[in-house]
Amino acid sequence: MRLATFNLLHGRSLTDGLVEPDRLAAAVTALDADILALQEVDRDQSRSGNLDLTAIAARALDAPEHRFAAAVVGTPGGQLRPLTHDDDGHGEPCYGIGLVSRHPVRSWQVTRLRPAPVRSPVYVPGPRGGLVLLHDEPRVVLAAVLDTPHGPLTVAATHLSFVPGWNLLQLRRVIRALRALPAPRILLGDLNLPAGPAALLTRWRPLGRRPTYPAGQPRVQLDHILADRRGLDRLPPVTAVATPLSTISDHRPLIVDLGPPH
Repeated sequence: MRLATFNLLHGRSLTDGLVEPDRLAAAVTALDADILALQEVDRDQSRSGNLDLTAIAARALDAPEHRFAAAVVGTPGGQLRPLTHDDDGHGEPCYGIGLVSRHPVRSWQVTRLRPAPVRSPVYVPGPRGGLVLLHDEPRVVLAAVLDTPHGPLTVAATHLSFVPGWNLLQLRRVIRALRALPAPRILLGDLNLPAGPAALLTRWRPLGRRPTYPAGQPRVQLDHILADRRGLDRLPPVTAVATPLSTISDHRPLIVDLGPPH
């Protein structure tokens, strides 16, 4: 079973700045993941051709199960509003996370996370960049209980806050929400945290420790696949870990094989 997490940067290439659906599909196909968590995912956004990026990823993997969970409704850099309930935002531009599975889904669960109450300094590259005070955005956790050859498995995708400390509080909330779902449990996503603090706070086992950001010469691991130690013995051992350079995004995907590699 192959697990992967990938911050898509809404499918944008750093070489030409464009979002091309065929290039996005090829990048996802190359991962050959059975379970794929996606972050910075657009749906009906003009900057990405009004595409449903999660659906494109599911088709690329020939995966029958997929779901998009919006964190905000509106256009990034413009007017945004949080969702008021899980079905809100249809027919409007949305931005959030996705989860794709080749295994059947028994049930889905969405957990919403509040944004940090204060603006936080973030480094923005480029000639007009530098330290910029940014408002945080609401975040979301998308969990699925899967039927796999190894029995029921809970997997979850998320993208936590960039605000130091607040992302730790969010991570604690995520773990609490997932503990209500069946073991084994695996969390995939961009946690905006290095591996050490993420593992220390959750006490979950990192299944792959490799730097993933920035894509060209990765120096820090922001993207993680963590497994609850409870029930982990029911899954095959990790046999391979990879962070291949992709044709899109400023992150590298993190890929973990459980059992014989693909």
